[in-house]
Amino acid sequence: MNLSFRWRQLAFGAVLGQLGASLLLLSCVARAVALVLPRAVAARTGRSIVSFIYRRCWASATRLGLMELDVEGLDALRSEPGGLLIAANHPTMLDAMLVVARLPRSVCIMRADLMQNVFLGPGARLASYIGNDSGRGMVRDSVAALREGQVVVLFPEGTRTSTPPVNAFKPGITLIAKLAQVPIQTVLIRSDSPFLRKGWPLLRAPPQRVRIRVTLGQRFPANDDRRAALQQIEAYFARELGTGPSPGAAALQASIAP
Repeated sequence: MNLSFRWRQLAFGAVLGQLGASLLLLSCVARAVALVLPRAVAARTGRSIVSFIYRRCWASATRLGLMELDVEGLDALRSEPGGLLIAANHPTMLDAMLVVARLPRSVCIMRADLMQNVFLGPGARLASYIGNDSGRGMVRDSVAALREGQVVVLFPEGTRTSTPPVNAFKPGITLIAKLAQVPIQTVLIRSDSPFLRKGWPLLRAPPQRVRIRVTLGQRFPANDDRRAALQQIEAYFARELGTGPSPGAAALQASIAP
């Protein structure tokens, strides 16, 4: 075991510990905060805290040489007045945390089982994030949030990319945009690492520095023909992200091969 690998293992453990401890502390106080503050204030507070936790963890990972992030493009969306649906591709498990870290006012749509997770669930519920356990409920809650002027973050693949450049998109995104009459802002996430892609063990350290770039893509207006709009947006992502397996996907297959 070389020194570089040992350092990555130690650094990865430190960042994972920081993230786990921070989220667990939030979990311990989230219910009390929700009881003390009015609902809207509690939700804003929860979103700000969750964003701060992720932002500090990514700063630690960058300082320790684990990650190299180019995510400042998202900062342009901080001045948005609201009523915006953000659609991003989903190459790694880190994607939602990266986006939320730069957009502290955003409402994230999450997997239902994560809403019950001891580390993620209490903070997510405090922040009034939206679970995807019911398709109808997810659409209803997303439309309500958008009509209130919120920025909603959605990953239309529904899970991490397994067939690059993107999985087939779920239809909810264009339905939500149509009902709320808001535009869809695309966000393109690119990574050259297999780290935390589909099939990567959660507790395995990255094999080398993880480089991730997040950029703003095209903005699509709400369209009454939601099926045509879905095809158009999915084709846009596929075109922008490339048609062949990414370097990260190839590296992943090599790393998990027997």
